[in-house]
Parts: sequence; C-alpha cells; structure tokens
Amino acid sequence: MSTTDALVQAAQSRRTIYKLGKNSPVADSKIEELVNAAILNVPSSFNTQSTRLVVLLREEHDNLWDITIETFKGLVATGAVPEEVFQKQTLPKLQGFKAAYGTILFYEDPAHIKPFQEKFATYKAHFEPWAEHSNAMHQYFLWTGLETLGFGANLQHYNPLIDAPVAQKWNIPTEWRLISQLVFGSPEAAAGEKAQKPIEERVKIFGKQ
Repeated sequence: MSTTDALVQAAQSRRTIYKLGKNSPVADSKIEELVNAAILNVPSSFNTQSTRLVVLLREEHDNLWDITIETFKGLVATGAVPEEVFQKQTLPKLQGFKAAYGTILFYEDPAHIKPFQEKFATYKAHFEPWAEHSNAMHQYFLWTGLETLGFGANLQHYNPLIDAPVAQKWNIPTEWRLISQLVFGSPEAAAGEKAQKPIEERVKIFGKQ
C-alpha cells in the first residue's frame, strides 16, 4: 500500500464512535508519542505554536467527566437545565463518555498569539481564527491517529461550562482557552451509516488534463 493510500484509508477509518470502553489496545507511551507528534508536526499560522494539549487517562479521565456531571447538576439546581432532560439525556451521555479510556483537552494559549497581532497589525483580527484552524488540525491528526492505534473516539465541546473547575483540578493556566475534548477508548460498537452529499457539489477542479 502506498503512503497516499494509507493516508486515505486512515481518513476513511476515522469515525465518530460513542460507545467506548476502557480497554486500551496500546501502551500509554504510544498515546504520548502520538500527542507529541501532533505538537511537533501540525502547522500553525506564522508558526505561532499556540495550541496546548492536556491528556487525561484512566482515573484522571474519570475525574474530568465527574466534574462535567457535577457541573450539570449545578445547572439543574439553578433551573438552567430541566431535571428530566438531565436524567434522561445529558447524564447517560456523560456517563458514556466516562466509560471511555481517556480524553485529550485542546487549548489555545493567547500569550503566543498576541505578539503576532501586535507585530502584524494588518492581520490582527485573523490570528485567533487562524489559531483555531491549527487547533482543528491537531484535533483531526489525533482523532485519526488514535483510530490507527485501534481506538474509537468522538469530539465534544463542553467548554466554557467546565473551563474553571478543570483549570483548578489540573492547575491549568486560566488564560488558556479550552476549545474541545476528544474522548477515546476501545470501540464497543461500529459507527453508523454516513450519508455523503454528491462530490460534484462540493469539489471544483480547473485545468485538469
């Protein structure tokens, strides 16, 4: 198989898997190697390198989703979230995430964006969106990479609800901005069918011979 074919196959294998378990197909060191590879090889605009990654495994992963559950209990207590919705929808979903093996938290550090905004004032408004583009590439790289290691994964966005308690729990700088949470574990069910819109509506090629 060519390198290109392997890349395409990896992209095809990357799917959203919600039913996950705590069995890891690889040593934790392999996960660390993959995360380090993302940080070292995923590009960023103007080489800002503003993406930050926090990896939570095993009990630390459980702690994250316990924090999220407690956060929603607080919202129920204030009336912001209906009790019935929490019990029947939100809680089972959060318990499903907790059933997985680990979570990668994706952050942006604004301290590494601001100097570029000041130096290149013409593009000041664009640096934060560009940073999020790079952050998304880190998400895709790691989601796909975890699939190649034998994990299933799904991407969540419980920020900013959990930002403060998470920062406190793991001593994360409060100025870091949480972007997303990639939950991963042993795939316990296959991904569902994925409908595709026609390629002709989504791709245009000019000058092809």
